Amino acid sequence: MALNLVDKQAIVSEVSEVASKAISLVAADYRGLTVSKMTDLRAKARNNNIYLRVVRNTLARRAVEGTSFSCVQKELVGPLVLAFSMLEPSAAARLLQDFVKNNEELKVKFLSLSGKVLSADDLSKVAKLPTKDEAMSLAMSVMKAPISKFVRTINEPHSKLVRTLLAVKNSKEAA
Repeated sequence: MALNLVDKQAIVSEVSEVASKAISLVAADYRGLTVSKMTDLRAKARNNNIYLRVVRNTLARRAVEGTSFSCVQKELVGPLVLAFSMLEPSAAARLLQDFVKNNEELKVKFLSLSGKVLSADDLSKVAKLPTKDEAMSLAMSVMKAPISKFVRTINEPHSKLVRTLLAVKNSKEAA
C-alpha cells in the first residue's frame, strides 16, 4: 500500500517518540512468519509493554535520528520488525528469544542498548538481565546484608553464653 507524505510523517513522528522514550531495541527479520504468528507476537508484545512495529527502513532511519538508537541506521536493511522495550532493557530481548524457540522463521538481526549496536549473538545475554523488580530485590538484599550480619554478630556472645550454661547444666545432670 502506497503511503502519502502525511502518513509517512505520522509514522516517523510516532516511532521517533517511542524511540526517544525506549530503553532498548531489538530488530528481527520476519520473512516466513504467518499472519497468525505475527498477530500472536504483537499480542505478547502489547502484554509486556513492548512497542512492536514493521516500519520501512527509510522511515525508521529518520525516526531514530537524534535518539540513542541513531547508531542502528546503517543496520536497517531488509524486512525488519522493530521491538522497542519501554520499561526494562531485557523485555524485548526476552520476548523475541522466547518467540524464536517455537518459530525459527523469525531471525534476530541486531540489538541496541545504551547507544551501542549489539549482534544477534548477544540476545541471550541481554535477555538474562534482571527485570526491574528483580534488580530492586537484589539491591535491597545487598543493602540489608551488612545490617543483618552486624545484628547477628552483636547477638552471638549472648547466644554463646546461653549455650555454654546449657552444656554445663546438662553435664551436671548427667553426672
